[in-house]
Amino acid sequence: MITWKIKLWRHVGAAAMLTAAAACGQPAATSAPAAEPPPPAGASGESGGGGEQGEAGVAEAFDGLSGDARLALHLQHLKGFLLIADRMNSENHPEEAGVLVGQGVLEGYEEKAADFGAFDVSKLRAASDGSAKTSAQLAPKIHDAEAVVDAARAHLSVNHADLAARMIDISTGLYQNVNQSDFVDPTEYQHSLGAALSAKDALVAGRDAMRRQNARAYDEAAAEIDRFIALWPQSTAPDHPTAYRDVVRQASRVRLALSPFLDATD
Repeated sequence: MITWKIKLWRHVGAAAMLTAAAACGQPAATSAPAAEPPPPAGASGESGGGGEQGEAGVAEAFDGLSGDARLALHLQHLKGFLLIADRMNSENHPEEAGVLVGQGVLEGYEEKAADFGAFDVSKLRAASDGSAKTSAQLAPKIHDAEAVVDAARAHLSVNHADLAARMIDISTGLYQNVNQSDFVDPTEYQHSLGAALSAKDALVAGRDAMRRQNARAYDEAAAEIDRFIALWPQSTAPDHPTAYRDVVRQASRVRLALSPFLDATD
């Protein structure tokens, strides 16, 4: 397995949170990108490395959003970092989990703080400040942060199906950076997995209203999102992650399953 690493952030001050970054340099075997279907909205981006494609994918997912819908997507994006951090912490990697929360604060909140209004980010900062040295100490901090995000989302008018679909788009966009020509990017692997988990979280949050509207369609959408998440076989990047084209195909299946709800409001 590739040794897990945390890539250095390009932002001032972020390096102070990284205490154990290591180079891994093992090449990843990737397949030739033949006959891929068009990526869903938010998955496209200019070719090249360095995270630009994934960043473009995140930005595109916000296209056309304002008000509650825009804030809800910001919150759900933050939730993805917390969910992958929670998973890493449950696997007894509290240091890496804390850094993931810190990346969420930096990339999901600080760079877009003007869109968050009065949202209180202090619980997320507390989960990323390094004061929790064990998984048992960090777990309640992460759960408190999740609760703050959920409470803020609960006060918004949200189409949970659209929220889930846009998180699928973010996940797919980020995944473009995972299989590079000569290495696997372990950070983008985890960020894209977090976004996938957050898509399921958004769907579950809207479960009752969506099942009242169309129970069969909801169950199909939930099953397709589970299949999407299964494309990440583990919490840390394996030597040979799923091919990007397979992630794109499954993302399209998720969007098709969600289509009965995408023009409705919860």
